[in-house]
Amino acid sequence: MKSAHRQRLFFLACLFEALLVLVATGMGWLLHQPLFANLRWSLSEAALGMAAAIPMLILFRGLLRSSHEALVPIRDFLEAVVRPVFGQWSLAQLALISILAGVCEEILFRGVLQAGLAGPIGPAGALAVTSVLFGLCHLITWEYAVIAGLIGAYLGLLFLGSGNVLAPMVAHAVYDFAALVYFLRVHRPEQNPTSI
Repeated sequence: MKSAHRQRLFFLACLFEALLVLVATGMGWLLHQPLFANLRWSLSEAALGMAAAIPMLILFRGLLRSSHEALVPIRDFLEAVVRPVFGQWSLAQLALISILAGVCEEILFRGVLQAGLAGPIGPAGALAVTSVLFGLCHLITWEYAVIAGLIGAYLGLLFLGSGNVLAPMVAHAVYDFAALVYFLRVHRPEQNPTSI
């Protein structure tokens, strides 16, 4: 992939993530939920977010190593799309897109939608709705959407438990960065998957 094309894809990916803040602003207005009402700096909640990324990374590694037929299309997508698109990005570019995804997606899904829907439909209903929406927004395959929905529920529970969108933001960003680095720099497609 040529350098100019690679840079254009990087710019578009960053722009897409940043535009989610505009979506969050509109949804926040509709739900009467300020964007940053549930965001505050806390070293302990940032550390909680880092620790919360570990189970998701274990799940991702298991997905890559599994021979289960439902996971094959996900691995095929990762090899056919993610590796060619992201494979030549620098660590700094991978870090930036991961931070943008963590911040922008969590502001939208947890900070605005889950928090804003909690009043009208209750915390459990808000968690369920935002988890399904998060899964559908990651509809690469139906199996991947289910996994993403479960991750959305996990991040939503982290938000509920901490009361601070910082914890899921950090968990999401750390997971994205570590998963991309592992997949692109460590994992090799020729490794034979084994049953988990």
